[in-house]
Amino acid sequence: MSGVATEDEPTGDDAVEPAYATATAPRLRWWRECIYVLVFYAVYSWIRNQFGSAGVGAREIAFEHALDVIRVQEAMGLWFEPALQRWYLSLPAHGLIRLWNIYYGTAHFIVTAAALIWLYRAQRDRYPVWRTTLAVMTALALVGFASYSLMPPRLLADTSKFGACYQQEPDCKGFDFVDTLAVHGGWLSFQDDEVAEVSNQYAAMPSMHTGWSTWSACVLWGLVRRRWVRALVALYPAVTVFCILVTANHYWLDAVGGLVAFAVGYGVARLVTDGNERRLRRVEASGATA
Repeated sequence: MSGVATEDEPTGDDAVEPAYATATAPRLRWWRECIYVLVFYAVYSWIRNQFGSAGVGAREIAFEHALDVIRVQEAMGLWFEPALQRWYLSLPAHGLIRLWNIYYGTAHFIVTAAALIWLYRAQRDRYPVWRTTLAVMTALALVGFASYSLMPPRLLADTSKFGACYQQEPDCKGFDFVDTLAVHGGWLSFQDDEVAEVSNQYAAMPSMHTGWSTWSACVLWGLVRRRWVRALVALYPAVTVFCILVTANHYWLDAVGGLVAFAVGYGVARLVTDGNERRLRRVEASGATA
C-alpha cells in the first residue's frame, strides 16, 4: 500500500527478526495495552474533574488567572483572540462554526485513538516511546489543571455560576467573547447541567487538544507516504489550534503549554524507553551466554 510507510521484509532463510521483536514486542499484548489506556484515561478524567470548577472561590481564582494570561498576551502585543473570533463569526453562515464545535468535541479523541491503534499494528518498534509520550504528556496536563485553574475565553462573558459575569451582569466587561457551543450548538454544550457538573470548566492550561494533535501528527507522519496525506498530517495541529481559538475554548498561551507538555513528555519517554531496551538487551545477552 503506497500510502503507508512499510519496511521491506526479507523472507525465507534470509529473514532477520527485528531487534525489537526479541526485546519489546513480546511484552506488548493488545489486551494489556487496552487495559492500560482505558484505566489511565479513566483516572485522568476523574482527577481532571476534581479541580477547578468545584470549591469555594474557584470561579474567582480561575478568573484572576485568566486576567494574568490576558495581561501577558497584551504585553507581548498578541492579545488577538476577541478580534479573531469577531472576524470569523462575521463570515457568511458564521463561518460554519457549528462544524468547528463538533471538531473540537470529537477530533482529538478519534484521531488520537486511531493513531495509537494504527501505530501498534503497523510499527510496533515505535509504539513504546510514543505510548509513553502520550501518558507522560497527559499526566503533566493534570498537574497544570490542578495547579493553575484557568477560565477559558468562552466563560469571560458568561452569566452561569462558572462564568466571570455571574451575578454581576450590569457591571461585567465580558471581553466580547461568544460561547459558540452554547449559541450555535455542536456535539454537546457545557451549559448542560449534567455536563457542567461532571466536567472541569477551568481545565484549560495546558491545551491537550494541542498536545494530542501534535502527538498524533508525529505518530502519523511515520505511518504515511503520500505527500498530500503528509501535508494534511502536518496541518492537523495548526488546524486544531485555530479551532480552539475561534471557538473561544483556549488562549494561544494554552496551546504553547500543550506543546511544552508534549516536548517534556517525549523527552521523558525517550529516556524511559531507551533505558528499558538497554536493560532487556542485557538480560537477553546474559541469557544467551548462559
